[in-house]
Amino acid sequence: MDNQPVKKTNDHLANERTFLAWVRTAIGIMGFGFVVVKFSLFVKQVSIMLGRETVVQQRGYSSAIGIVLVAIGALISLLAFLNYKRSARKLTLTVTAARRPLSRG
Repeated sequence: MDNQPVKKTNDHLANERTFLAWVRTAIGIMGFGFVVVKFSLFVKQVSIMLGRETVVQQRGYSSAIGIVLVAIGALISLLAFLNYKRSARKLTLTVTAARRPLSRG
């Protein structure tokens, strides 16, 4: 019985670690989205530095793909938060239900 608070704490900490792992993943995806959006600008600047005239399409897919990646990262953050809150609620309810005495009757 005295092992219950340690188990509860470990479960909550594991829930937080999982949430933070998803947040790190979302930040990485959103960062990659920003890189993709700026990739055509980078290619243009490198070509200017090298003194070559390269034709960079004005209507490329990099901005659309980058925006989609940023949106996916934001969605992952939102879903991670919702999953964290749901798991925390389940952990709290499980501990509360375990403390109730059995009814005899």
